[in-house]
This record gives sequence, structure tokens and C-alpha cells, in this order.
Amino acid sequence: MEHVTSTDSPQRIAFIDVDGTILEHGSIIAPSTITAIRTARANGHLVYLCTGRADGDIHPSVREIGFDGAITNGGAFATRGDERVVEHLMPRGDVDRMVAYFEAHGIHYFLQTNDAVYASEGIGGFVAEFFEQRRARHAEDLAALGLEEDDEPLPMIAYRPMAEADLDAVVKSTFISNHSDTLDHAQAELGERFHVIPGSIPLPGGSNGEIMVRGVNKGSAILEVLDLLGKDAADAVGIGDSWNDVEMFQVVGDAFAMGGADPELQAIAGKVTTGVLEDGVRNALVSAGMV
Repeated sequence: MEHVTSTDSPQRIAFIDVDGTILEHGSIIAPSTITAIRTARANGHLVYLCTGRADGDIHPSVREIGFDGAITNGGAFATRGDERVVEHLMPRGDVDRMVAYFEAHGIHYFLQTNDAVYASEGIGGFVAEFFEQRRARHAEDLAALGLEEDDEPLPMIAYRPMAEADLDAVVKSTFISNHSDTLDHAQAELGERFHVIPGSIPLPGGSNGEIMVRGVNKGSAILEVLDLLGKDAADAVGIGDSWNDVEMFQVVGDAFAMGGADPELQAIAGKVTTGVLEDGVRNALVSAGMV
């Protein structure tokens, strides 16, 4: 039975990643995650999404849980309720430089705006096998949780043709390369202006990563939100599983890595909860005194 926070307990604020934290395989949410988030809010705490996804690409089932706000696009945007309170667009010159790098080296890529994700030509076929594997796991996960099979799950990434992208509204890119050294090569060639980190698409070979302008990340956005709310970072909780969660782990008072996260990320967080479908979010919120 969930307990209700006593009136003399400080209000905490949790920032929770989506893929690999709330969602498993792009579409499955453990029932305990939904209950725990709603209980934390009922107990008087705040809960924000904190995702690398575009706002327009957040799964409807995640939105239905209910949140006090959201940090999206890896920290480029943040909202409090329906009010946008953080916005950091990538300067057009940086977008052009990044795209030129991808094109010069034959690298598949996505560009991300607040509203949508746009894919370079040919990327659909390149990741089709990966997405098919994710769809196969969808039914297995539902069965493991005792849930009924739903309609055809939404794709892990919903994307549009690159020709439709407004390059003046881009905030982030994700790339997929046949070469194993593209992370280091991209960082070296693009320079310190950009921050290149490993991505979260476990392809069988090559490499994938995310690129943003340095200084724009989940951690920086969390600090902006905390300042707006007049809250202390010591009262903040971060829960995540990917390399774009590192800065979040570094600024919050209590950081939890998911059970399936890279051991190095678990070490950075300092605290480790269980897996996505093993009550990971709930256990973290309980440990943080929010549930």
C-alpha cells in the first residue's frame, strides 16, 4: 500500500526519462510506473518528464499518465503545465555544419524540432530490422506483465521526410553509422562547439549517437526549471538510463539509473533501481520518499 507524504516532508520534484525508463521497447509501460507517478503527485510532489524525444514524438500512453511539466529534446525545451519556459534553438549555421558533416561521410541521420523528427533518405530501410525486433518484443512484454495485446504499437520513432524540415527550428540530431568510430570522428571534426554522445539504438554493428550544441542538455534545463520554481537541486530526483541523462544525474540531489543501464552510467548516478518492467520507476520514487 502506498503511503501519503506527511505535511512536514519537503516537496520534491522528479525528472523522469522516457525510453528505457518509463517505456520499454518503445511502447510498454509497467502498471506500477503509472500508479507510482500518480501517487507521487497526489502526495504533493512534482513530476516532470525529462526526455530526449521531441515533444511531438512522445507516446500518447506516456502523456496519459499525467505530469506537472516536461523537459524535451534533450534539454532544448521545457514546459511547466502548458507554458513553455525553456527554449534553445540550434543556430542555423550549426545545423548546416552538422548536416554537411553527415552528407560528406554518408551517415544516416534524424533532425529534431520541438514538433517532429525528420529522417534522411534511406534511413527507414537501415533501421527496419531493429524496429521489427522491437515489435516482436512488444507482445512478449505485454504477456509478462499480464496485459492484453493492444492494437498495432506505434513506431519507436515517428518520422517525416527531411524535405519537410524547418532547418531554423532544429535543436538536435541523431545519427546512425556503419562505422564504429563515428562518435569520436564526429566530435573531432565538428569540434567543441558540439556535444556528441552515444545514442540508445542497440544496432548489431556500427555506431549511433546524438548531437546537440554544447551546454544544452537535460541538466542545464533542470537547473533552469528549478530556478523558475524556486526549488533547491537537493530536492530534485532524476531517473534515467542513457548517456543523455549524465548531466541530469550530476545536478539532482538523488540520481537513479535503471537496472538495465550501462554499468558506467550506474556508477555516475550512484543509485540503481530495478528494470523498466520490474517496477524500476516505482522503486526509485519509493526510495526517494515520494511514494
